[in-house]
Amino acid sequence: MRSRILVVDDNVRTQEAIVLYLRHAGYDVAVAGTGPDALAAAAERQPDLIVLDLMLPGLSGLDVCRALRERTDVPIIMVTARTTEEDKLEGLRSGADDYVTKPFSPRELVARVATVLRRAHRGPRVIHAGGVEIDLTSRQVRRDGAAVPMTPAEFRLLEVLASSPGRAWTRTDLGERAFGLDYDALDRTIDAHVMNLRRKLERDRAKPDLIQTVFGVGYRFRGAGDARDPRHD
Repeated sequence: MRSRILVVDDNVRTQEAIVLYLRHAGYDVAVAGTGPDALAAAAERQPDLIVLDLMLPGLSGLDVCRALRERTDVPIIMVTARTTEEDKLEGLRSGADDYVTKPFSPRELVARVATVLRRAHRGPRVIHAGGVEIDLTSRQVRRDGAAVPMTPAEFRLLEVLASSPGRAWTRTDLGERAFGLDYDALDRTIDAHVMNLRRKLERDRAKPDLIQTVFGVGYRFRGAGDARDPRHD
């Protein structure tokens, strides 16, 4: 099955060039020209990747990216004429997976699309640990077979932690990867989300087994080599 790509750009010539090269590379391509149209097309077509221009009428590319991250983990490549490091960081913090600056070669963009799609499809899409099952595709979480309700923010944080078991994350890194939060709000926001995740997932919140505190650093998700509870694994 061909991968579905949504191209969002209000410049018709740029849009046509991107679509031409992507279709030539074998992708199924749809287009949108405004921020609201992008959100509607993403919901309707369920693309495998979105090429998203930063400057859009109706709703900026950053706002579109943030809105998409509330509901999906679809890979996003942001395209913009802005070239400063801060502009790039702002795009990545909003949830983009890659960043291409104008002017760019359509062939380079096609190569970026292929790379991001490979990266998105790599690795396990279902993570099991301590009686908890995290399905990264359906974005569902179960504990001992029972569904656990998650807010979009809670799932994004859990996804970042669980996708790199054993890695110690600082609160700043977690916030940037999961939310793109402002620095002055990171510590208390991350701590609050971790507390909610522990309440929902841990068997003993006083001795957390899944989401562990790394003193002086932040948090880590239980690694593959950690001691297992034979009653539940």
